[in-house]
Amino acid sequence: MAASQGETRDRVLRTASELFQRQGYHGTGLNQVLAESHAPKGSLYFHFPAGKEQLAAESVALSGAELGEALMAAASTAPDGRTGVAALGEYFAQSLLESDFSKGCPVATVALETSAASDSLRTACDQAYDGWQRGIATALRGWGVPDDASDPLAALVLSSLQGVVMLARVQRDVTVIQTITRQLGDLIELATAPATGTTPAPL
Repeated sequence: MAASQGETRDRVLRTASELFQRQGYHGTGLNQVLAESHAPKGSLYFHFPAGKEQLAAESVALSGAELGEALMAAASTAPDGRTGVAALGEYFAQSLLESDFSKGCPVATVALETSAASDSLRTACDQAYDGWQRGIATALRGWGVPDDASDPLAALVLSSLQGVVMLARVQRDVTVIQTITRQLGDLIELATAPATGTTPAPL
């Protein structure tokens, strides 16, 4: 029975994560979650007694952790920052193309609708973003970005990717992702370039 209950909970959670990513928080109803997860009617409040808000918070945590792992896997084999940030952009581009632009960022869709109204959902989204940013900062240091520059540059990379994924989804065109990751690659190369030690000539 315990295994069956665990499977039901996981199925409900993953179905909700998919629906929130496609439809947003307010566009997803609990009846739809139950129907598409083929879960018994009483199972949702059994597993998520705080209801939709708890379900969404746990969905964000799950999606955030899994996407963070996928992004780091995409970047882990990159020999340098330009290749690495291109791999991050390509991951999002493929997700958009494979879903016919119906799936954006699983955290952003919830954050945009709920962060001002729900502290628990704001916290869940903040923790997901924080995990991604720390992972990107670690990757940047591995690509040679100095420690004192890695955190602010990671924030720039993350915020740029979040914005460009939304733009690509609206435009139904992923080329803008490639444009932005090329620009980010330029910035990473500047951050990793050794100081020349030369003094500018006087005017």
